[in-house]
Amino acid sequence: MTREYKDLIVEHKDHIARITINRPKSYNAFTGDTLNELTLAIEDAGGDPTIGVVVLTGAGDKAFCAGGDVGWEAKGGKERTILEPYNLHVTISRCPKPVIARVNGYAIGGGNHLAYYCDFTIASENSTFGQNGPRVGSVPAGPLPSYLSKIIGHKRAREMWMLCRRYSAQQAMDMGLVNAVVPADQLDAEVDRWCEELLSASPTVLRVIKAAFVDEFEYLLGQGDSLRRHMVAPDFWSTEQKEGTSAFAEKRKPDFKRFLTRR
Repeated sequence: MTREYKDLIVEHKDHIARITINRPKSYNAFTGDTLNELTLAIEDAGGDPTIGVVVLTGAGDKAFCAGGDVGWEAKGGKERTILEPYNLHVTISRCPKPVIARVNGYAIGGGNHLAYYCDFTIASENSTFGQNGPRVGSVPAGPLPSYLSKIIGHKRAREMWMLCRRYSAQQAMDMGLVNAVVPADQLDAEVDRWCEELLSASPTVLRVIKAAFVDEFEYLLGQGDSLRRHMVAPDFWSTEQKEGTSAFAEKRKPDFKRFLTRR
């Protein structure tokens, strides 16, 4: 099926589906529309019998994805968009084809967990990884924090999610978040090598293996949304979340300490 996309560039060629977030002016940050388009594009690639591998990346050389668009979040987009991130990550997990994250530049916040939900992550040396939810008052959707513990362990996952530190591509590889790190001018060639290696394998066996990995954390799906519904007060969006997005836009440090007395 041929679709028209506003925020993506999608190409199916040589048994590879290349899906590019095309919002370089915003460091490929996403809105609800972007998330919906990504879900559809990955579903289409998974259902295309001629496709053996999916490559997900961002336009330009500055960012894979910088997470949620702050302007969109400031207008209440994140509050209204509970299911889109959850649906996207479930779609990546259940896609019957291997999915490679091609990371060149920033993979921050939603961009970071978009990458770690992919089956493989290939990064350029100039890439940076990390979360930013607590810094900007952005509540995670779905099992995003707990799933990371399956990849890098609980201590590292808590460090990454709660402290919002930044990690180089090499540091990310050392902790198991990335599969390979190469110079930027070798990134495409490296991704192509991984694609060809996967395309040389039995697609049925790869599909079964991926399903086996997904089955291990099936119980996590939906966990984060139930926590969010029960633990996030109705006024969170007009208080803490607003303070986070406003501080980011004003390039100042947010004052979250004043909300401690409300508990």
